[in-house]
Amino acid sequence: MHEASLAGGILQVVEDTARREGFARVTVLRLEAGQLAGVEARALRFALEALAPGTCLAGARVEIDEPAGQAWCMACSTSVALLRRGDACPQCGGYQLQPTGGTELRIVDMLVEDDPAPAPEAAHALANPFITE
Repeated sequence: MHEASLAGGILQVVEDTARREGFARVTVLRLEAGQLAGVEARALRFALEALAPGTCLAGARVEIDEPAGQAWCMACSTSVALLRRGDACPQCGGYQLQPTGGTELRIVDMLVEDDPAPAPEAAHALANPFITE
């Protein structure tokens, strides 16, 4: 199941982005896994949910869009919908197809929550733990 490896890579990208952009957690993660990408969306969702506890993805809703495959048939010079790699052209029955869409796996966007700012008194106490007033 290579989806676990893909989920680990997605989590790494999300956590790197959280550190860089300064947000606390992701509430919604939207992905795109095209039908020709070779990714089982349910397995990817399961793997992300299994890796999420203790990360900025904990409790996030994962949405996975699965755009249809598209290909250019070199035999009949037509753009056609393609359900799976290796299928024949639905127009002419030929197998000289070049995928043109539905091959991607990408993070589309994230809905995030920022770190709540500490209260001024708490910030003062944390910055100067030896001062007693």
